[in-house]
Amino acid sequence: MTTPTSTQTETQTPDDFLRLDQQICFSLNAASRAFGSVYRVALKDLGLTYPQYLVMLLLWEHGELPVKKLGEHLRLDSGTLSPLLKRLEATGLVRRERSARDERSVVVGLTDEGGALRERALAVPRRIAAATSFDLDEIRDLRARLDKLTAALDSAELETD
Repeated sequence: MTTPTSTQTETQTPDDFLRLDQQICFSLNAASRAFGSVYRVALKDLGLTYPQYLVMLLLWEHGELPVKKLGEHLRLDSGTLSPLLKRLEATGLVRRERSARDERSVVVGLTDEGGALRERALAVPRRIAAATSFDLDEIRDLRARLDKLTAALDSAELETD
């Protein structure tokens, strides 16, 4: 098997750029789906879905948060976030209540059960890291590069509006 030379890669045709294996979006989507499968297994014992886990991570980190702030952190709209929070509330992990300062705002906080779940969740990041087979520096580098990509895409999106 031969590897392409720099001359071969410089002579790619425009059609080559429309190949599925040349699309970064497809690679990111495939990686995301693979992560979803690994998280599904890792979170099964906690009784959480991946989006619910993200909400719990924010609440463990910040304590009570307004629904609006949760949505901003998670990049989710209220139509997606509200049913998610209702399900977490139904399982007894979070409570939702009107803000005393602003009745229009709903604040989400942990119940005792939701706070206690944090201890059991400590193993999840280790399981995920092990599944990647990356060392800690590779994980940090990948996360930084993905954050940079996200910022660039957000900026590009703003320019087209």
